[in-house]
Amino acid sequence: MKLELYKFDSCPYCVRVFKAIERMGRTDIEMRDVEESAADYKRLLEIGGKDQVPCLFIDGVPMYESLDIIDWLEKHPQEK
Repeated sequence: MKLELYKFDSCPYCVRVFKAIERMGRTDIEMRDVEESAADYKRLLEIGGKDQVPCLFIDGVPMYESLDIIDWLEKHPQEK
């Protein structure tokens, strides 16, 4: 499963997700900073349809809302 988190560091909702990822010890999520990469921002808009972060792409399917992302990550632990 491919997980990509579209984010920017000063977003409080992104920080909420970062803390949950750290607490879970997850290392399987690729971080995509939309403020540092024009290509990542473009992909977020093209596939997700909006520029809202955080956005977790799960095998290319976007999921928004920090609490929904955290809930999904807790229900789908990192594969060993």
